[in-house]
Amino acid sequence: MPWRLLPTTGAASAVPSVVHPIKHYSSVNGRLHGPCPAANVAHVRATPEPSTSTDFSVRPATAADWPGMWAVVEPVIRAGETFTWDRDTTEEAARQRWFKEAPGQAFVAVTSDGRVIGTGELHPNQGGAGSHVANAGYMAHSNHGGKGVARALCNYSLEAARAAGFRAMQFNAVVESNVRAVAAWKAMGFEVLATIPEAFDHPSLGYVGLHVMYRKL
Repeated sequence: MPWRLLPTTGAASAVPSVVHPIKHYSSVNGRLHGPCPAANVAHVRATPEPSTSTDFSVRPATAADWPGMWAVVEPVIRAGETFTWDRDTTEEAARQRWFKEAPGQAFVAVTSDGRVIGTGELHPNQGGAGSHVANAGYMAHSNHGGKGVARALCNYSLEAARAAGFRAMQFNAVVESNVRAVAAWKAMGFEVLATIPEAFDHPSLGYVGLHVMYRKL
């Protein structure tokens, strides 16, 4: 299942309600289009407006979305190829970990008929003096690979992070063998700052490296 990235926990910091121009991205026939014309929107918890598409849209997640989100999340966890989560993580533990309190936020990619085909989450990478750097994670359904789902989720999180006042985004543990994700994040402006050798125990490849990736916002 491609384009998946490790999220990490971080302490929350207060984020005021602000007005920010948000760039909207959409995916049509597997190609990402954007940014679309910006809209001035009043944001509480710095949440962007939904980005729409003829194929799917990305919007903030609600509790009602969880069954569809779990259908995406569970296979990723059980596979154990791209996330460092315990492969036996329960549904409730996953739900609590993915849905985070302010200023963290979860979001979903949904088709026009309401099916969840991807999900992401955004939160401070660290607490206190390190809370100005964001961290995010994304999971896309394997049946929708190559349709721009993960890229749209990432773009959404970048805009949300900018709106929330974060200065940069950091990915703490991108699995080295997940070459499609590594290439995608590099194409979106992230760079590999360091690689921790043999830090991830892949179920079929054995010990592989974990990349720390970063970009300014």
